[in-house]
Parts: sequence; structure tokens; C-alpha cells
Amino acid sequence: MIVDTLSTFPGMYDSVMGTSMMRIAQEKGALEFHAHDLRDWTHDRHRTTDDEPYGGGQGLVMKCEPIFEAYDSIASAGPKPYTLFLTPTGEPFNQGLAQELSEKPRLLFICGHYEGIDERAYSLADRCISLGDYVLTSGELASMVVIDAVARLLPGVLGDEGSAVDESFYDGLLEYPQYTRPSTFRGMEVPPVLLSGNHAAIDRWRREQSIERTARLRPDLIEESNLSQQDRDFLKSLHNR
Repeated sequence: MIVDTLSTFPGMYDSVMGTSMMRIAQEKGALEFHAHDLRDWTHDRHRTTDDEPYGGGQGLVMKCEPIFEAYDSIASAGPKPYTLFLTPTGEPFNQGLAQELSEKPRLLFICGHYEGIDERAYSLADRCISLGDYVLTSGELASMVVIDAVARLLPGVLGDEGSAVDESFYDGLLEYPQYTRPSTFRGMEVPPVLLSGNHAAIDRWRREQSIERTARLRPDLIEESNLSQQDRDFLKSLHNR
């Protein structure tokens, strides 16, 4: 996958994309990353990317001209990118959307800053995404979250391909509790089933823990989860306790 970002602060990506899983994804050749500086497509000596909003108001608005010029240049180099804007007005980001984006050959994130982006720039969008009902300083921060969630789903990125399957939200449920050595710590015991060696019992315990945890912490997810009849019987038993 090729991932391009277009922003006024491309240096913000250095530490995130050069560390841990993002660095590994690039070293393995699963991910090719390019951070583009929007100022490279400005034409005044101050390299201006923003201006005062028409109609008055607080803050500055990012200009549409350099965004369009940058898009034309970036898109012409390689396969046409699937273009994403990070904005509070976008659709909520979730694991399902991360999976969908991981199947695209190329992504381009256009990142806002200041008060917002000239509305005309959104005509370039294939999709607008929101991380949640809050405001961040810049789209760079939000795009890093999306890139990380997407890149870890690319084939070959995770050392254990089953790791992504076991994580929260993969099947609509929160992940089950995890434990490691020691088996006893400050009076707290690891559940005996995990020490039993009975893998069928362990799998069932983990499934039930995922269901219980989701029902308790994120009941909104339960309705959309793919539950078997056995799962539903267990969920009903929780309500009867």
C-alpha cells in the first residue's frame, strides 16, 4: 500500500512513522509512506496556505488553490489515490472502515489545520472521516491514528497473523482479558482455565469474556455483533444473574 499525506506540518509524522509497527511495515515493503508539505504548492514568498474567512469570523481558513495543485501533482504520480479528509463532519471511524481502507492500493490524507478548510477542497474527497465528537489541533494527528489502524491490517505487517483477529472490534466485540507470568501476583490469580491446557475450554472462556465485557462496557456493540445461538444463550444468562 502507498500512503501519502498532505499537510502544513509534515514533520509531525517523523516519530510515528519511524517507530514500532509503522517502521516495520515499511521495512517489510508492505507500506510506502510519503509526507508532502502543502507549502510546496504555494506561490508567494511567505508560502501562505491560509487566509481570513469570507463573511468574517475567528481564525484562519486553509486556501483551496494549493490543495488542488498538490492533489493534481501527487495523484499524477502513481495509481489514483483514494482521498480522505479528516473532519468532525465525517463518518465515524471504526474497525470495519479500517479493514475497508486496508484493501485500497493507495491512500491520500488531506489534513486540515487552523479554523478549517475551504469547502471547495472537499470536492476532492472520496471519503470524510471523523475520529469522534471532539476537536484536535490538526488533521495530522487524526490521520496518524487512521494510518496505524489500517497498516496493521496489511498482510505481513504483524508478526503473528492471528493477532489482528483476536483484537477488540475485529468481530464487533471487545477483546477478552489477557494474562501472563506470574500466575499469582499480590493475591490476584490468573483464571485457572488459562492454565488448564484445555484449548477448547480456553477458547470458550475467551469468547464468553468478550461477550460479557462488551455487554458491560459497550452494550451498543452487542446488537451489531455476529453472535451464535450459544453466544446468545450465554448473554441471556448474564441478564439473569
